[in-house]
Amino acid sequence: MTDLITDVEKGLGPAAIRAVVTAVAGGRAKSRRLAQALAMRPAVLTDGRSPAPRAIGDLLIELRNAGASAISPPVCAECGKNLRTLQRQGQDWYCSVCGQETAECAACGNTRRLVFRDRKGLPRCSMCPDADDRDPVDVVHEVIAAIAPDADRGVIAEALHRSVPTRPAYRRRLVWALEDNPRLLTGEGYLAPHRAILQFIDLLHEAGVPGIVRPACPRCHRVVRIDKPLDGQRGCRNCIAKSRIEECSRCGARREPATRDAEGRPLCPHCLITDPANLENCIVCGRRRLVCIRTPDGPICPNCRPLPSLVCSICGQTAPCMLSKLTGQPRCGRCDQREVHCTVCGRFRDIHSGTADAPICGPCTKPDAELWRPCPTCGEAERLTAPGPCRRCTLKQRLDDLLTDDTGAVPPKLKALHDALADTQRAATAMNWLSKDIVSTVLPDLASGRRPLTHEALDELPDSKVVEHIRSVLVAASALPPRDEQMVRLERHVKDLVASHATTEGRQILHRYATWHLIRRLRRRSRGNDITHGQLNVVRQHLRAGVYLLDWLTGQDLTLASCRQSDLERWMTRDETQLQRESGHFVRWALAQKIARDLSFPAVKWNGPSQAMDDDARWATAHRLLHDDTIRTEDRLAGLLLLLYAQWPAAISRLTTAHIEETEGTVRIRLGDVAVALPGPVAELALQQVSARRSHAVLAQTDSPWLFPGGQPGRPISAWATGERLRKLGIRLAETRSTALFQLATELPAAILARTLGIHISVAVKWQRAAAGDWAAYAADVSNRTRKAPAP
Repeated sequence: MTDLITDVEKGLGPAAIRAVVTAVAGGRAKSRRLAQALAMRPAVLTDGRSPAPRAIGDLLIELRNAGASAISPPVCAECGKNLRTLQRQGQDWYCSVCGQETAECAACGNTRRLVFRDRKGLPRCSMCPDADDRDPVDVVHEVIAAIAPDADRGVIAEALHRSVPTRPAYRRRLVWALEDNPRLLTGEGYLAPHRAILQFIDLLHEAGVPGIVRPACPRCHRVVRIDKPLDGQRGCRNCIAKSRIEECSRCGARREPATRDAEGRPLCPHCLITDPANLENCIVCGRRRLVCIRTPDGPICPNCRPLPSLVCSICGQTAPCMLSKLTGQPRCGRCDQREVHCTVCGRFRDIHSGTADAPICGPCTKPDAELWRPCPTCGEAERLTAPGPCRRCTLKQRLDDLLTDDTGAVPPKLKALHDALADTQRAATAMNWLSKDIVSTVLPDLASGRRPLTHEALDELPDSKVVEHIRSVLVAASALPPRDEQMVRLERHVKDLVASHATTEGRQILHRYATWHLIRRLRRRSRGNDITHGQLNVVRQHLRAGVYLLDWLTGQDLTLASCRQSDLERWMTRDETQLQRESGHFVRWALAQKIARDLSFPAVKWNGPSQAMDDDARWATAHRLLHDDTIRTEDRLAGLLLLLYAQWPAAISRLTTAHIEETEGTVRIRLGDVAVALPGPVAELALQQVSARRSHAVLAQTDSPWLFPGGQPGRPISAWATGERLRKLGIRLAETRSTALFQLATELPAAILARTLGIHISVAVKWQRAAAGDWAAYAADVSNRTRKAPAP
């Protein structure tokens, strides 16, 4: 559109033309209609003639005002006069003379321009004024005096002026309607013929005029704003929307149309928002999304919209804030997402006002009957958007539908699950989880007995995250006994991988290697604890390396017993892969078990850190995590544990609240055998995480021991998720840990390093040697510190 105008007008630059077009076109829908009209008839820019949309006329006027001399002003469709303002009839433009409506005057009978209509609705010309010359304020005051004799005339005059500040003819029609039907002021305002009457009633009610009653919606009987006409009455927005329900031509949903496509077919609000024509690439996240604001650099989506940095009215911290709709005060994102026990009513709800120590929920902040209506089932004040029960009552009804057997009762084995879900603190999360297809199918099968309530029965379902979440919820509700899911997954993987091998001898060797070496060693090292995902991956990697070697031997008509060193070296000289390097574990095990003979596989020696180390970047990242309040507390604490204490994401994710100790004002964290005192800012973050840690699980346990709760109840966040969140902050995991370990190994001996960070002593020794540390220097320093001072 801008290019088309630039081709016609050479005087204005593209930037000035774009500014004019943006000011006139407004939203994207109007911009598309304007561009379509110009594309269909570009000659309107030079001749200014209608028929054309109103936006075209406004664009021509603004371009002329900006100095575009080659652009024609809009011209009258009847007399051809150049126009500075528009009067429109349909798609045609007229001047102030040609555009006036003409009619036969009811008083003089002459056909002249229509100026106004009298009380009966008959046309009048300018030469025949209406005989009713009474003061509108006096007439309305007489009507209201019959209802409230003590009504103040000044209050009535002010309300009438605010309702209709201009247009005396419209004010006269309002007065005539009130004079004909005074009951409009006492509860029948839904019959008001003019919209301004409802505003007039609201102003009188706010001023405290006795006897004035705000009208209720004639359909839902709620006392809310009603201004839309419907079947001769005025209803609320919800009832109007329900009366306009149509089937969306794109998704089939039955909703009120938000717009219509080029063929006039209805589109629901969701299809309007997700329409590719309404999406643009956000300059911040790069995703193609709906435009929230436009900047000189480009569009920004709603998620990336910058918020002003204000002082939060609840926690008192300076952070990006939004203004609360209830209080009008700034509220940061952290407080906006907090759910706490209200200090007034005691219920667990979203915080809306108060302070961090004394939070207050929404109904206690603003007990507005129009906003917080009592639930018809439980009677609690809730923000109900539609007639019916609240979210918690809806959740209980849904649970009864899913977890009852043929007798209509909840089985005893699922009673704990029913009560736990019904009392969960996040009813909306539970409803979303129950609406999933697999959940709504599996739970009724468990309740009716069609599927046994065992781990083995759930293992028969297709492997997915939803099934794993169902299992974790059943375990958290004590409906199923806990088990090591990673170990079960490993055993299943071993069974499938061993069974897939071609030869019987190879399957027997792989079974011995996996069961009696890899898994047995893993169980011994885990010491009864659940294994981690990283440990599972290591075992799978070793097993796949053994399968890789055996497959090659089978292809060469060889076995481990007949394989010689020359054959092994011939295999090792092939394309080097990760599996080929990992095969050394399998070969050394085969030699120890006397399955293979006279073979040797070189061990890989660690030659020190290979990652590039940038200590300045490390401290810059630490400074950002310490002072940037826009980053979540859990991400800041996890990043600092990696930057300062060289903790791998697998170790960070499995920290519990027992690892944080506070004694005599000192906060310590136990990463190894010895607790480490945390610096002041890091200690504050650790205490905040302990007190405000939050799980997004459907059964969010308040007594969860994990310092970083995960998405499944009773389980910590995974090491992969921790690493991904740190990567999004620009932290390179391997490089950062290498830098931290190198720095700590330079300052501490291996024994102290191992006990402090929880790493193996051999690893600590290797890092100390790589950092050129010296035990003797440390021993001498300790000796000097412990030597008694000489007597004076």
